[in-house]
Amino acid sequence: MEIGKKIKRLRLQRGLTQEELADRCELSKGFISLLERDLTSPSIATLMDILESLGSDLKAFFSETGDEKLVFGEDDIFVKEDAEGIRGRIRWLVPSAQKNQMEPIMVELGPGGETEEDDPHEGEEFGYVLSGTLKIVLGDRVERVKRDESFYFRPTAPHKLVNAGKAPCRVLWVSTPPSF
Repeated sequence: MEIGKKIKRLRLQRGLTQEELADRCELSKGFISLLERDLTSPSIATLMDILESLGSDLKAFFSETGDEKLVFGEDDIFVKEDAEGIRGRIRWLVPSAQKNQMEPIMVELGPGGETEEDDPHEGEEFGYVLSGTLKIVLGDRVERVKRDESFYFRPTAPHKLVNAGKAPCRVLWVSTPPSF
């Protein structure tokens, strides 16, 4: 394992310079530079101080999770279809997305179909209409969205999507935090 490169990656993720990290750990900028180039190794105590300054710990730092999966195919997608076929279906595009900060789904609604009403919650909602016409109901407000248009809102009121047309509607919907 290249400890220095991993420390550098954590430092950059936190938006810190080498000097800022060094100051937080009472080390020299030169030591941080050598460490990040894997030209020196820290003691366990020093490594623990560095990781604490970076918001991590030894267990998380050394856990080998392997490379995260970047591409998902049909075998990875979970589909839920309405038994009556009126509401349509929801396709979870990324497995276990509910543990992430955002959740992308594909909503497919037949004519007259609609999603269940969702209660107000923290976060944001974004959608892009791939085909058909959609109505967004956000509390008392109703907005129409056509193919190749997008929407964005904060879910501060009960909300749902309704297929407003005579043809099926497909929407790429991303919510944060995950709510489905």
